Amino acid sequence: MASIRKLKKDMNTVLSDIIEDCYVCQLNGDDKVAAKAEKIIDEAIQTFDDLIVKLHQKDVDNLKLHLRGVRAALIKKSDELTAKIEKLTN
Repeated sequence: MASIRKLKKDMNTVLSDIIEDCYVCQLNGDDKVAAKAEKIIDEAIQTFDDLIVKLHQKDVDNLKLHLRGVRAALIKKSDELTAKIEKLTN
């Protein structure tokens, strides 16, 4: 079960870094940028909640394959959120 624990830590680390970057954007930007950053924060929190639910599914046939799918979803979503943050800073 160590891989589940590691995946939870990775999810927490990646998404908290994204939220932290949004806070920096809020501090350095105007009200319009702050509002967009707030939406990205909400999306990151929702992503975390969705991935935790997906991670704790009990009816999986192949746990290893399931965890790879959760990790792939995390990477995909974090790339999307990072691209949105980069768009805010430019």
